[in-house]
Amino acid sequence: MPASEAVRLGRKRALPSCPNPLFLQWLTELRDQAKEKGLKIQYTYQKAISSLNKYPLPLQNAKEAKILQNFGDGICKILDEKLQRYYRENGKDKGGGGGGGGGGGGRKKKREYVPQKRSGGHAVLLVLYRQSQIPGSKGYMFKMELQAEAQQLCDKSFTVPDLGSKYTAWSSVSTLIQRNLLIKTHNPARYSLTEEGLALAERLESVERGTKDDPEEVRSEGEEEEVGVVDLTGSDDGEEEKEEERVHPAERPRSEASSQATNRKANGERLLPGTYEIILCVDFIETTGGSHHCKQELVKELQRNGVNFDVRKLNVGDFLWVAREKVTPVPGQLRAPEGKELVLDYIIERKRMDDLCGSIIDGRCREQKFRLKRCGLRRPVYLVEECGKAASHLSLPESTLQQAIVNTQVVDGFFVKRVQDVRESAAYLTVMTRYLTKLYQNCTLICRSRELEGDGGGSDEEERGTPSCSLISFQEFNHGAIKNKCQTVREVFARQLMQVSGLSGDKAAAILELYSTPHSLLAAYEQCASEAEKEKLLSSIRYGKLKRNLGPALSRTVYQLYCTQGALS
Repeated sequence: MPASEAVRLGRKRALPSCPNPLFLQWLTELRDQAKEKGLKIQYTYQKAISSLNKYPLPLQNAKEAKILQNFGDGICKILDEKLQRYYRENGKDKGGGGGGGGGGGGRKKKREYVPQKRSGGHAVLLVLYRQSQIPGSKGYMFKMELQAEAQQLCDKSFTVPDLGSKYTAWSSVSTLIQRNLLIKTHNPARYSLTEEGLALAERLESVERGTKDDPEEVRSEGEEEEVGVVDLTGSDDGEEEKEEERVHPAERPRSEASSQATNRKANGERLLPGTYEIILCVDFIETTGGSHHCKQELVKELQRNGVNFDVRKLNVGDFLWVAREKVTPVPGQLRAPEGKELVLDYIIERKRMDDLCGSIIDGRCREQKFRLKRCGLRRPVYLVEECGKAASHLSLPESTLQQAIVNTQVVDGFFVKRVQDVRESAAYLTVMTRYLTKLYQNCTLICRSRELEGDGGGSDEEERGTPSCSLISFQEFNHGAIKNKCQTVREVFARQLMQVSGLSGDKAAAILELYSTPHSLLAAYEQCASEAEKEKLLSSIRYGKLKRNLGPALSRTVYQLYCTQGALS
């Protein structure tokens, strides 16, 4: 070696490989072909190659390469055609990745998804697994009970997002569904584990019981070390749970496991006397829009009377009362923790005479009363405001309106309260609030679910002389009363039947008990021997408290509606 040449010491730095080897290979071939033919486009291909070498991320298709310099529509179209041809010959899984960055043969296997400990996904998997191990369990859980059970195993709230964030611990459920660990069915939604989710939850539970030292061991065999996917809803804050609270019910005797699960549900959703306050909830429609002066007068009257009320969106009814848990602010937090809210069994639909007239004409009156009956509250109230002389200038005769009010009380079973104006309405709401506050002041309130059977509870308190009430949560009540939510075939069938003149909710419900879908009704018609028998098929069905027959006229109308070919005359 000549002495004049300097000796270079040290390691030679390896050049990083291009994350898009297929695109690089095809561009190089295009450049070489253009160079052989003496075409100037070879320089364009060379510039595109330089840009591609500098780009550090894999590209899924040629359209994504348009963000790079010297990648125009022509080059992207050529690369897309080559990519589609490559997929047809080799398949999308060959050559690495689903996009144009294929060919990276040295990529490591991805780790199996494992939610972070005490995160939302981790808690949901554990709760569903433990519930499935209880003898006689139904194999699924509803959203409300799942949130209540999982909250004890999670550091983050399932209902209230952190400051500056819109996500809660419940947000991780969508990740579990996307990864085929959880399945969501029915309406209201039922959540259950898939086979993959059951296997993962079983391993997570074994880690909780201490049979494994580290949750990082919960991974598939033969995988290499790599940054794993974790649940972003997890939190590192919070104290460690006591070891005895983590013991899985399957380790205990079967009878003890089921009884403790029942007790945990009851105690977790129970409000003792003195731990809650009664609050009047006012639908925001009653305070905005329309006759703004009258609606503001209602709010002012309630404030003047010292009523503790809250304006919020109610999906059914205009006024109701909730028992809100008293919570104390936590030092260092901007907002106090959200307390439980249980809906009392009283709900009010307010109607002015002009509004009642309009709702009868357009059909809203029947639909609103039908929804009030199905909302889950046992004591609906119809608050009718008389408009004095204005009632005589409406589209319907006053006698018709008075008859509709009487029918609401006698036929529909609502309590009807007549008042003269907004002030009397506010006075009635004030008196009702004070009455309910006194009525429930010594009651132990227990949260029940409309979907679950036999979870009322509260017999121990009644034996000790303390009254107990079983109520639904406000969140479940308001969600179940959504007007335009997804409906079952049975619900749509009921709405269809109620469009028939003279066919009330009670009559529709009686028909649904025998024929829950149009298909079952049509099948019954096909089994009839004659037209006369088909017309009288529904006539002997009994409905209502008095168990009256539906009658041949209505039965014939329903038959004509569903079995007449062509337009009805």
